Amino acid sequence: MSKNKFSICIPAYKSKYLQECIDSILAQTVEDFELIILNDCSPEPVEEIVLKNEDSRIRHFKNEKNVGAYDLVDNWNKCLELSTGEYIVIMGDDDRLAPDYLAEFENLIQKYPELNVYHCRSKIIDDDGNDVLLTPALPAFEYVYDSIWHRLRQLRSNYISDYLYNTSALKAQGGFYKLPLAWGSDDITAFIASASRGIAHSNKPVFEYRSNRLSITSTGNDLHKMMADVSYSEWLSNFLRDNPPHSSDTVIYKHLLREKDKYMHDKKLYTMMLSMRSNPFEKAKTWMNSKDKFGLSIKDIGVALAKSIKSKSS
Repeated sequence: MSKNKFSICIPAYKSKYLQECIDSILAQTVEDFELIILNDCSPEPVEEIVLKNEDSRIRHFKNEKNVGAYDLVDNWNKCLELSTGEYIVIMGDDDRLAPDYLAEFENLIQKYPELNVYHCRSKIIDDDGNDVLLTPALPAFEYVYDSIWHRLRQLRSNYISDYLYNTSALKAQGGFYKLPLAWGSDDITAFIASASRGIAHSNKPVFEYRSNRLSITSTGNDLHKMMADVSYSEWLSNFLRDNPPHSSDTVIYKHLLREKDKYMHDKKLYTMMLSMRSNPFEKAKTWMNSKDKFGLSIKDIGVALAKSIKSKSS
């Protein structure tokens, strides 16, 4: 099989916006790509939608059984195994690419050919495809501890499709990092990929993330998300120990060593706050029952509840 420059991969389960997603990919101004669609044993008409698209760049596969949301990263890594492109991106089945998405990443690759990971700014859209928000602008280039600090401070938002990876390098690092519900997997995968060489960013919003009630941010088992936060914290401690900083990151690195426990505690509060946007008092009871397991206090739960109520009213 001939090697494409790019592999665009969709682990597909929901059908509502799938054709819109496919159309945005096939409309790329850069045409040197393959589109891998992995049907996760969906009960919805995913296969029918895919087969309507007569394009030789589309490669369609189907799981023998449903992998599901908890093990979502397994689907990402299966796509990685199937890919033949020099670079790879994972798409949500309800998101969209701007026509110059691949062209923008080509520009980054030409400017920083030695890197293993690249990133773009994103536009958040609603169910109807209307613009809602932009993710923050970022520096053209940075080393990994600057990225980690900004994420832990919750100064940035990102999604898996913001990132383009060198396929060989991603396979060499063990693929996409697995956490329950992929909750934080995009962060850690990018941190590992940028650990030695850094990451380049484009501030052109060429990815469109659809924020809706069916996304994992809005759904998924809350306790599983907290389990992912615990694993994220363990990974961070090990990473800080084993990866000395680039000279430009020394100050931030020392700061992270001092403050990582506080930042990870804040991450737990954020996860609770998100969970309590629906049925807040019922969710607060759930967290009360699990507080010892996750090292939470009654005060923590009260703070998250108050922030959740405030965020809904603002």
